[in-house]
Amino acid sequence: MFKNYSMSGVVSSAGSFCAHARQINNYMSIKSTIAAVAASPFLFAGAAFAGPYVNVESNISYPDGEYSAATTDLHIGVEGSLSEKVSGYAQGGPSFVAVDGTDGAETEFSGKVGLAYAATESFGVYGELSGITDEVAGEDQVNWGAKLGGKFTF
Repeated sequence: MFKNYSMSGVVSSAGSFCAHARQINNYMSIKSTIAAVAASPFLFAGAAFAGPYVNVESNISYPDGEYSAATTDLHIGVEGSLSEKVSGYAQGGPSFVAVDGTDGAETEFSGKVGLAYAATESFGVYGELSGITDEVAGEDQVNWGAKLGGKFTF
């Protein structure tokens, strides 16, 4: 896990111990920072909070029957109940965009937020706002998308 950096000839064995301890401390600080970031959504969560999740999704485009592009999202998100009838989610992370006729894939950032409202026991309404970064003519921009729908359950 840790590389052994020889300090012989430079510092005493006590100095070698201190250098190794400093390396361990830096490693533990990084782990603590990652753990704190991962736990931060729980600070704002109520009792009905469902928790974090990972979502991997691939969307492939075939306009006029010809392959055009594939976008694969690797998102980390949180979801939960906001009230008795309303739930929501937010997710984001890298998106790998592979366009036909190019080598490899471009890495962009994308995210989604959504809400669902249970109007009745068998009917709900939902909406989603999504965005993905892109570079057009040398300028960075965000391409936005929206979804609105209703769902009947039997």
